[in-house]
Amino acid sequence: MNRYRNSLRGRMRSRLSLLALVVVLPAVLWALLPLGSLAATRDQQLSRLNDKIATTQSKVDKKKGTESVLTTQVQAWQSKINKIQGRIDTLQSRQDRIQQGLDREQASLDRIQRDLRKQRRRQVQLKARLAEGRRVLSQRLFELYRADAPTLITVVLDSKGFAELLERGEFLKRIGDQDQRVITLVRTARVEATLNANRLGKLEKRQGAITASIKKKRDAVASIKGQLVSTRSGFDETKQRKANVLANVKADRRQLEGALSKMRETQARIEGILNGGPLAGPIRRGSGSMIWPVNGPITSPFCERRSWESCHPGIDIGVGSGTPIRAADSGTVAVASMNGGYGNFTCVQHSASLSTCYAHQSRYAVHVGQNVSKGQVIGYVGCTGLCFGDHLHFEVRVNGQVTNPLNYL
Repeated sequence: MNRYRNSLRGRMRSRLSLLALVVVLPAVLWALLPLGSLAATRDQQLSRLNDKIATTQSKVDKKKGTESVLTTQVQAWQSKINKIQGRIDTLQSRQDRIQQGLDREQASLDRIQRDLRKQRRRQVQLKARLAEGRRVLSQRLFELYRADAPTLITVVLDSKGFAELLERGEFLKRIGDQDQRVITLVRTARVEATLNANRLGKLEKRQGAITASIKKKRDAVASIKGQLVSTRSGFDETKQRKANVLANVKADRRQLEGALSKMRETQARIEGILNGGPLAGPIRRGSGSMIWPVNGPITSPFCERRSWESCHPGIDIGVGSGTPIRAADSGTVAVASMNGGYGNFTCVQHSASLSTCYAHQSRYAVHVGQNVSKGQVIGYVGCTGLCFGDHLHFEVRVNGQVTNPLNYL
């Protein structure tokens, strides 16, 4: 076991020695290179780096183009969704109104159904009364037949039906008052039964019509609304797919921009070395919430009176050309463009009211809309615009008005 451990330790020492050789040897060889060879190597590195920066910038630009197209498509689908949702809302309002009408129709239908039940019970009662009247009358006729003359038999036999028999005056004259009441009852029951049957038929017809109307309206609105909801669901799915692709493209673009920013920092360091310019150096912090964008002395203080301006709107910090400029605080790039006497000019928005601005840059390292963190390189010192020597002009603005930067550094 000890032999195995010793062997393992030996292999580990050999691998660590080899790793140290791999890491240290290039640095040693780099230091031993002649200055001319070192400069040539750095030129080659810078050339390759510039190619990578150009390629990456091209990818970023393509991503931005894709973002723009997808954003337009997502907005278009959202517009379609809003329109169809408007139609759904209109149909919902219509459906609510129909439902109110249906409630009224249902109340009327309930009344009709109660009346129908009442009339049906009455119809049963009338039929029973009519049947009883006919039974009593038939019995009475039978008794009259057994007790009376042939003339009454002739009247009965000559009648074509029970109704005609009740209407014949001769028959009515031959029967007594009690029989008269029976006949009147039968006649009234028959008339009421006929009228009630007609009324019942009308009520049943109206009930069927109202029920059909209710069902038709309800089904029509439900069908249209269902189609619209289905269409909106399809729109939502398409929009979400586009939004997911857009989110992925944005993530890729931010990753590329992060790599691009690091490459530009490396580019600035190499150019600074080749041009003999200074590096960014350590971050300088004061008592304020912001860091100094560059390390250097103030060559022109805030609100200094000069021949061409009554109040210098910022501070000038004296540093060499190519010095990396750091963002004084985190925020979003609001401006990155040539601006008259400011030259190459960048402003970073930190809040709704607070921003910082950096002028006379030799070139930019960020673009408008990019989010930057405190200390991130956003550009490089130069002398563009109205300038008499390399320096950084730095401003702090509150609600668009300049204020003394030293209150924040």
